[in-house]
Amino acid sequence: MTAAASDDEPVLTGLQEASTPSGGRSRKSRDAAKSDHHLGHRDRLRARFAEAGADALADYELLELVLFRTIPRRDVKPIAKALIARFGSLGEVLNAPPRRLTEVPGVKDSVARDIAIVVAINQRAMRSAVRQREVLSSWSAVLDYCKAAMAYETREQFRILFLDKKNALIADEVQGTGTVDHTPVYTREVVKRGLELSATAIILVHNHPSGDPTPSRADIEMTRTIIDTAKPLGIAVHDHIIIGKNGHASLKGLRLI
Repeated sequence: MTAAASDDEPVLTGLQEASTPSGGRSRKSRDAAKSDHHLGHRDRLRARFAEAGADALADYELLELVLFRTIPRRDVKPIAKALIARFGSLGEVLNAPPRRLTEVPGVKDSVARDIAIVVAINQRAMRSAVRQREVLSSWSAVLDYCKAAMAYETREQFRILFLDKKNALIADEVQGTGTVDHTPVYTREVVKRGLELSATAIILVHNHPSGDPTPSRADIEMTRTIIDTAKPLGIAVHDHIIIGKNGHASLKGLRLI
């Protein structure tokens, strides 16, 4: 038999029993407040983007906007900052292999896949812009596309843009992928493919994974060999562009061809 509480004794209610020493807030209420703060941050960041555009946001904040969709109920700012710290820049993050992205705590396969989707959409849009215009009159679009497609490749890649007689893009093809500092290029295969596509001109493009787009002696000699082989067959070589993370080089612009 329990004794009844006297008038001087406090009676504990269920709410008081569940309270915590830190100000009387339960863990559940603190978690709810934390979630509300994260949601408020997301809304504010989206509003800033809508009102002022991408230029008003830091790189990690743009990355946060992407992560919001894949990680719905977590503060993604530390993850965005960790990704940029690990890879060095937003561009490096977007072009990193998915397996390396998942080495960062909080980045699961679904996150890496969403980042890859963003990159793929961007490249597809750029390629579409190049296809819809006369290439030589939209040179900046060509360069932007080539940079997006190749600047962050970890191995050398040799690409050819095949053009018709109006300098419209017929095809954009990767002819070979090599090592970190070399890609084998076969002149006969380059010209053969141009004839198969009825191309009247081509633009050669390859990347330097080192980031330095300065053409090597081998780059120059290979380009001149292709020019000499293709010209008698009615195929002009408009340029050879070398892409690096630190810029690009045009052999024609440098008067090397």
